[in-house]
Amino acid sequence: MSQSKLPNTKASIFSVISKLVEETGAIDLSVGKTDFPCPANLAELAAKYIREGYNNSAPLEGVRELRVEVARRVQELYNHAYNPETEVTITNGSIQAVTTAITSVIRDEDEVILFEPAYESYIPAILINGGRPVYVSLKQPNFHVDWEEVRRVVTTKTRMIILNSPHNPTGAVLTENDLIQLQRLTNGTNIVVVSDEIFEHLVFDNQTHQSVSRFEKLIDRSIVVSSFGPVYNINGWMLAYCLAPEKLMSEFRKIQQFQVYNVNTPLQYALAEFIRNDQSYRDISDFYQGKRNYFTRLMEGSLFKIHPAQGGYFLLLDYSEISDEADVDFAFRLAREYGVATIPVSAFLHEKNKQKLLRLCFAKSNETLEQVAERLRAVPRLKQTT
Repeated sequence: MSQSKLPNTKASIFSVISKLVEETGAIDLSVGKTDFPCPANLAELAAKYIREGYNNSAPLEGVRELRVEVARRVQELYNHAYNPETEVTITNGSIQAVTTAITSVIRDEDEVILFEPAYESYIPAILINGGRPVYVSLKQPNFHVDWEEVRRVVTTKTRMIILNSPHNPTGAVLTENDLIQLQRLTNGTNIVVVSDEIFEHLVFDNQTHQSVSRFEKLIDRSIVVSSFGPVYNINGWMLAYCLAPEKLMSEFRKIQQFQVYNVNTPLQYALAEFIRNDQSYRDISDFYQGKRNYFTRLMEGSLFKIHPAQGGYFLLLDYSEISDEADVDFAFRLAREYGVATIPVSAFLHEKNKQKLLRLCFAKSNETLEQVAERLRAVPRLKQTT
C-alpha cells in the first residue's frame, strides 16, 4: 500500500461536530450557516437562467459577464483595474480558489508562511504540493501580526505568505500599517502573497477593509480570493473568484482546468445580472455588527469571555473561567449537556495548545441568539477554585 500524502490528517473537526449536532440536536453555531435567505431577486434570476437553458458548461475562466462585474466592483472599491479577460477567474468556492493558488506556485521544499490560528484547508494544500508550512502565531491582544517575527522566519526558500482578513476564526482585521509592513517585507523578493478576503464586506467599528488590491506594490505579486457567499447568503452556491496579474493568473487557470473546469453556469449569469445594480453589500457590515453587539449584550453575566470580532461573522468564546478541559472535550460537553455546538480553536492549529477558546457563528436570527445566550449563561464553573 502506498504511503499517505497526508499521514497526520484526520477527519475534519467540522465533520465530527456535524455528526455531534445530529446526535444531540444542539443549536449549530459551529459552521458558517446563516439564518438569512438570499435576495429574492437573485433567487428569481437563478430560476430564470435555469429555465432559459443556460445549463451547459461555462468557460474555464467563468462567464464573461460576471468577470466584468467583479472587475468593475473591485475597481470601484479599491481603485485598481483588473482585466476581466486575463486577471479575473470565477472559482468553485473559496477553498478551491486558495488550494489552486497554492498549487499553481508551490513546489517541493518551498516554504509558505501562514498565521495561526489558520483555516484548516491551507496546510493540507501546502503539504500535498511538497511545500513546508512555516507558522507564525497571531499575538494577543486582538490577534495581531508581529512583523518582526515574520521577518525572522523569511528565508531564501520562502515562496508564499498567506493572509486572511477579516480573519477566520478570530475575527481580526488587518490594518493599513500591516499591509505596508508586508509591502516592505516582500519588496525585492519572489514571494507570492495569497490573500483570502471572503469577508471583505463585513468589517466593523468604522474600519476599512485593507484589500491587497489597494496596494500597488503588492498587486503584482498577489493572488486575491473573495466570495459572493457571505454577502448574499449563498455559501452553498460555491461561487467565488480570484484576482491576480496575468503572469500568476495564467498558471492559476492551468491548474483549475484540471481540477474543476466548469463552475455553475446559470448561477454565474444570475449573479452577473444581480450585482450590476446591487448596492446592498454596502449595508452588510452594519447588519452583522448589530448581530455581534446584540449577542455580546445577551452574554452579559455569563462566565464566558467574548473576544469581539472586528469583522466576519465568527467570534471566539474564552471558557478559561469555567473549565480546565481541552477545547475539544469542552466543545463536546457544551453540545451534549447545554445544546450549543461550536468549533474548538485547536482545529485551526498545527499543534494543540492550552488556550481555552471556541469559535461560534453569530449569523443567526435574534431568536436563535437569545436561545444560545440563555443556554451559555447557564453554564456553571466546572473547575475547582482556590
